[in-house]
Amino acid sequence: MAKKSAAKKPATRKAKDKESGGLKQLGKAAPLPGSPDDAVLERVPNAHPDTAYVARFTVPEFTCLCPVTRQPDFAHFVMDYAPGKWLLESKSFKLFLGSFRNTASFHEDTTLRIGKTIAQLIEPAWLRIGGYWFPRGGIPIDVFWQHGAPPEGVWIPDQGVAPYRGRG
Repeated sequence: MAKKSAAKKPATRKAKDKESGGLKQLGKAAPLPGSPDDAVLERVPNAHPDTAYVARFTVPEFTCLCPVTRQPDFAHFVMDYAPGKWLLESKSFKLFLGSFRNTASFHEDTTLRIGKTIAQLIEPAWLRIGGYWFPRGGIPIDVFWQHGAPPEGVWIPDQGVAPYRGRG
């Protein structure tokens, strides 16, 4: 049975951080976690903590479940962040996102849960996430969240996702 997501504190489970090594999933077989609560997000040291820059993750095929109908929901996520001391390790991020496939929650809750969980883990100087959800009941829902202020002097490109137009 699908797990229903409730408004709760973002997950904080993470692998132990070590300056070298300590990653539990990268370069190893790692099964898809059954839920976001079971997922282990990992971080790695930023080799350039003294340089202001932006990193982007684009997730064009995210899926989770509608909390009412249990039908699949689909989204395109774009997440930009200005790293501080830590970077988000991408394989653990992919597994974390995949763990939502059998999780039921509203678009707003899902987008904010992802953004807040990552911000708590990597402590970025700035982070923004755009959740561009495909229509549910004929209405597309886009959800945006930002943590911190964008650093001055850093190029922050547009997220590049056009507003939903359907056949129009």
